Amino acid sequence: MTLRTIAAVGAGKVARAGLHALGRGGTALPGLVTLAVDPDLIGHLSARLAHGAVLVSGTNGKTTTSRMLAEIARSAGRTPVHNRTGSNLERGIAAALLADADAAGRPRGDVGIFEVDEASIPRVVARLEPRVVLVTNLFRDQLDRYFEVDQLARRIADAFARLPAATTLVLNADDPLVARLGERHAGPVLFFGIDDASVGGKVPQSISDATHCPRCGARLAYTRVVLAHVGDWRCPACGLARPARDVAAARVVLAPDRTRLELTGAGALVEVPLGGLYNAYNALAAVAVARALAIDDATVGRALAAFRPPFGRLEVVEADGRRLRIVLVKNPAGFNAAIGALLERGGRHRILAALNDRDADGRDVSWIWDADFEALAPAVERAVVTGLRARDLALRLKYAGVRAADLEVVDGWREALRHAIDMAAPGGEVTVLTTYTAMLALRGALSDMGYVGRFWED
Repeated sequence: MTLRTIAAVGAGKVARAGLHALGRGGTALPGLVTLAVDPDLIGHLSARLAHGAVLVSGTNGKTTTSRMLAEIARSAGRTPVHNRTGSNLERGIAAALLADADAAGRPRGDVGIFEVDEASIPRVVARLEPRVVLVTNLFRDQLDRYFEVDQLARRIADAFARLPAATTLVLNADDPLVARLGERHAGPVLFFGIDDASVGGKVPQSISDATHCPRCGARLAYTRVVLAHVGDWRCPACGLARPARDVAAARVVLAPDRTRLELTGAGALVEVPLGGLYNAYNALAAVAVARALAIDDATVGRALAAFRPPFGRLEVVEADGRRLRIVLVKNPAGFNAAIGALLERGGRHRILAALNDRDADGRDVSWIWDADFEALAPAVERAVVTGLRARDLALRLKYAGVRAADLEVVDGWREALRHAIDMAAPGGEVTVLTTYTAMLALRGALSDMGYVGRFWED
């Protein structure tokens, strides 16, 4: 350990203590401080983890999946170092390593579980040598900040080609953009996917980002579509096809608050207390990574059965005898997945919808016109809309078919929450559909109102 790294750890810990004294979480600034002193701190500290580091990336699902993996690691007797608040740029990883290390930079944990923003993968893998890298999916997201999705995939594939052969890639076989990322990797690649023929439809959805082959450009053929461009695919022109799955769900059983998977081959059953097909993929990804870490399926099953969702990702908050179910939505594919999970429950629903356009959300909110609000509208009983772009969202809901009498714009986070809580009868539920920074603001307001703790205390 260099003197520079020790000095960086000391500076970061001072910054972290100061933020905590002010009642703030310190999920990014301490990392910025440490990296300013020692740009190589991530590599230096992560190299001391006995079981190595796991990087979890992709457009949707990385926070939930990394939380699953941290719980699996604990169940296996390991001590994870985890950027559990979702601060997924280099500074967030540095902050997590800093929080775990002593003054000399020695880690208390023995395995890193690091969520990584997909556009940051090339920079992060250049700073450390991960044991495992997982990519959940690649969808169109934040077009004002990211590259086009096919360009992003090429940059990630280039970074993977430079990884050491000791690194295992875990990739979603059902996403053609992701499945091809490991073609030039010298080390092992594990694929996961859903093999249940009853899951999904036949026609690629209108928001598909990979309707054409990532190798030759010809139009892909699908026998089954699960979500957007994710499904059972092949290219009739060049022969590129969905790879064989190392971890697959032969059967998927969905319930409003639970997903059950029967794994192919091993015959193991995995059940996670979260609804929605996207959480079936998250659980499969976690199983695949656990196998790469030599953790047995029985341990994985116990950990997933007891899993509790991270803040803002299907988190349920009790408020005055009502339930607020918080669902993060940040792009068309994610929103449609959330709509699908909501419609699976049947009936009509009370909605609190929040739209922001801060940097972390993406300044371009035109994506709301690509999400399938038309499918949601008939199921909306009442809707409260808030956020910096509340009026854009209210207009979108109006054109989708939500009646003006059932739609109300409320400025102010506490005020919107109060309206949402009051519109539900005691024992009832409100679904909160919210973009990232709006979710943080709403959760902060819920904390001020006494319903939850601060997110860094989660």
